[in-house]
Amino acid sequence: MDSIGDVLLAGPAVRAVARTARRVVLLAGPRGAAAARMLPGVDRVIEWCAPWVDPEPPAVNRADTDALCAAVRAERPDAALVLTSFHQSPLPLALLLRLAGVPWIGAVSVDYPGSLLDLRHRVPDGIPESERMLSLAGAAGYRLAPGDPGRLAVRGPLPDTTALTGPDGYVAMHVGASAPARALPVDLAAAAAARLCAEGIPVVVTAAAVDKAEAAAVAGAAGTDLAGRTDLAELAGVLSRASVLVAGNTGPAHLAAAVGTPVVSLFSPVVPASAWAPYGVRLRLLGDQGERCAGTRARICPVPGHPCLNSVSADEVVRAVYELAAPPGGGRGGAEDA
Repeated sequence: MDSIGDVLLAGPAVRAVARTARRVVLLAGPRGAAAARMLPGVDRVIEWCAPWVDPEPPAVNRADTDALCAAVRAERPDAALVLTSFHQSPLPLALLLRLAGVPWIGAVSVDYPGSLLDLRHRVPDGIPESERMLSLAGAAGYRLAPGDPGRLAVRGPLPDTTALTGPDGYVAMHVGASAPARALPVDLAAAAAARLCAEGIPVVVTAAAVDKAEAAAVAGAAGTDLAGRTDLAELAGVLSRASVLVAGNTGPAHLAAAVGTPVVSLFSPVVPASAWAPYGVRLRLLGDQGERCAGTRARICPVPGHPCLNSVSADEVVRAVYELAAPPGGGRGGAEDA
C-alpha cells in the first residue's frame, strides 16, 4: 500500500505466490500502483489509498472503505498476504479484508492480531525488506521457482529510450525523493556531475516534474536533463542502460536494482540501510550511518545542515562511480519477458 520502492521490494514475494496461485491480485496505493503493474506474476492491480499509510492521507470515509471491500469481494480471493514495511501495522488492512470476506489472511505483526490474522509471522529486526516479505510468503507455503535467485525484477521488454539518452553507458543521477531527508543533495550531485562530464563521462539526470529546477541545476550545461520526461517503464529503460545510478534512498534506486544496474546510494540513516538499501545489486553506500538522525524515520532532516549526506564529498561520489562502472563478468538486468 506504499510507494514505488516498497512495491518493487515486494516483487520476490509476489513471484513466490504467483508460482502456484491460480491468480494474483495486488492491492496497491496510488504512489505504488505503476510499479505494481510492472511486477512479474501480477494479474490485476486494485488501487486504493490507505489513510494510515499515505504521507498525505485522505480522510477516513465509509464510502471509500465500502468500495474497497466491494472490489476485494468481487475478486473472491482464497487468501491474502498483507505486505508491510517494518514500521507499519498490517492490522487496519486485515480488518477491512475480513469485512470483505477474505477467509485466510497472513502478515508480519508485532501486535496481537486477535481474529484478524490466520498467520501471525515474525522476523528479526533490520533484515532486508525484500527478504522480510519473502519470508512471509514462505511461511504461508509459497516458494520461489527453482533457479529464481530472489532479486528484484520488472516485466520486459522495456521501452527503447535511446532517443532520450543517447548511447548506453552513461551515469544516471536521480534527483528528489518522497521524503526530503532521503533525497540526493543537489549541490553535491551537481559537483559530482560536473566532474564526471569534465572527464568525458556522460551524465543523464532523472527526476519527477516537481523537481525540475533541481534536476536542471545538477545537469548543468553538459548533462542531459530528463526531469518529468519519463513514465515509470521509460525510467526503467533509462536506468537499465546506465552503467551506474547515483541516488538517495528513493524508489528509482530500487528500480535500478530491479533492472540490474549498480547503485551509488547516498543513504540517510533515518531508516536503516540494512532494511532499505538497494537489494541484490552491486552497491556503494555513502553517508554517515551513525548520525543523530539515525532511526528517527524523519521525512525532513532533524539535524541542521543535513550532515549525514552533506559530509560526503563529490570526490567520494565520483570514486564510487568509477568503482562500479565496470561490473565484473558479463550479464545484466532483472527485466523479465512479459
